[in-house]
Amino acid sequence: MLTFTLAVLFLVATPGPGVLSTAGVGAAYGFRPGLAYVSGLFIGTNMVALAVITGLSAIVLSVPVVRYVLMAASIGYLLYLAAKIAFAGSRIAFIEAKSAPGLVQGVLLQAINPKAYTVNTALFTGFPYAPDNLLFETLSKLVIVNAIWIPVHLGWLWAGVALHRLDLPERRHRQINYAMAAAMLLVVALAILSTWGKK
Repeated sequence: MLTFTLAVLFLVATPGPGVLSTAGVGAAYGFRPGLAYVSGLFIGTNMVALAVITGLSAIVLSVPVVRYVLMAASIGYLLYLAAKIAFAGSRIAFIEAKSAPGLVQGVLLQAINPKAYTVNTALFTGFPYAPDNLLFETLSKLVIVNAIWIPVHLGWLWAGVALHRLDLPERRHRQINYAMAAAMLLVVALAILSTWGKK
């Protein structure tokens, strides 16, 4: 169980679309919109976990076309989120992004987030510690994952909000938003490279 817990900590805390977008939304829009977004991510990640546990994701993702469509949707959505974060508070009308991503956007991101499926598959199909009681192992894994997931994502949100609350010049806030968006674009680039590497 300790090995599993450490694996969860490392897999959940490492930067991916969820944590980076959480920090970005916090930095660009503040705590309340960020909390709504994190709530959506929480619901979405548990939906993905249930899809992995029941085997539904394995059936759906066994179709190559579906995998490519999900990857394309994920990349497109991450680009959209990066643009919203980069242009939050912009005074240029055609790139203005006043509304923050919320609950629905958080759920949608996890539904098409390749890292969510990879991490949940690794955690729920690996690291067995109660092979004689699969129900106990599965339920306890869900509890451990969520017990780590929640503070990690709230920590990333707090970091973003702390940047948002700093009394920085508008130019500096824009630079922070651009940096957050650039980090998300890096994740997009890594996702594309990993997909090409598997061909």
